[in-house]
Amino acid sequence: MRHVRNIAIILALAFVVASVPGGGNAAEAVLTTISIAFLVVIGLAAYQVYRSQKLTIMSLTDGQRALLVGAVGLIVLMIAGADEMLETSLGALVWIGLMAVAVVAISLLRVESQTY
Repeated sequence: MRHVRNIAIILALAFVVASVPGGGNAAEAVLTTISIAFLVVIGLAAYQVYRSQKLTIMSLTDGQRALLVGAVGLIVLMIAGADEMLETSLGALVWIGLMAVAVVAISLLRVESQTY
């Protein structure tokens, strides 16, 4: 019975979006608000990680710190440009490749910083 109720709610929302003038704009506004809230939560989590690992980050050499900041900056740029880059297959390949480069750089930096 609960499934029927949930399906009815989804159908009612879909009907409102499809039939009410400006319903598509309202749905787009809700999705944009959810996306912004998600990005804010990711930013707060990154800040919390920075605060908890501040001594470790400050103990890195200047080159290692520059690599870390560059990799994190690349990830931020890829997230910001995801809408445009993922529209084409070549853009998607470049996006995936650059994200992989950033993740590998951070992983290698972590391994290097933990060896003596």
